Amino acid sequence: MYLPIFPLKLVAFPGEELNLHIFEPRYRQLISDIESKGGTFGICTFIDQLTGFGTEMELVRVHKRYADGRLDIMTLGKRTFKLESFENPMQGKLYAGGKVSFLKNLEIVTPSLKNEFVFYLKEILYLLNYPQPISTTEVDSYTFSHKIGLSLEEELELIKMESEAERVAFLTQYFKRMIPVLKAAEDAKEKIKQNGHFKHLDPLNF
Repeated sequence: MYLPIFPLKLVAFPGEELNLHIFEPRYRQLISDIESKGGTFGICTFIDQLTGFGTEMELVRVHKRYADGRLDIMTLGKRTFKLESFENPMQGKLYAGGKVSFLKNLEIVTPSLKNEFVFYLKEILYLLNYPQPISTTEVDSYTFSHKIGLSLEEELELIKMESEAERVAFLTQYFKRMIPVLKAAEDAKEKIKQNGHFKHLDPLNF
């Protein structure tokens, strides 16, 4: 499949609602073409150079049009892809395009692996002061992946994986590494808070 390509220094996840501010003429043209002709476009992650992996995006709607041509748009992530060829710009266009192959998405996860993932996810969200309860039935590997402190490189690794079981295992190991770090940081914050207060000290017998 051939897609218009929008390189960005971010990772878009399938199922993610992503709001974008469009100001460059080439991407204003891209969105105009999508509006008039339909279809989707690809956000391809850029880290120092084009990584070759990204997510197909659907234009949900244009939220706001500015007098100078800028746009605020709402998009939805669909499928992950690998870039097979890249043309910059596409013939007759200002924006780039490329042939993509969509990655597999094997969704089967064993109950034990899913339960372990959800257990540690709840723990890390609690430590990050995430305010809302989570639905254990609806959550998947992508649901909170922008909220748990992954680096851009780690987010990219996640969308390269072609099975939910592999992604869930990857995130569970990440949680196990990060939870002790977050707990230590919380302990340090509590000690810092106490340093400015009067302390009641028990007398020592010596």
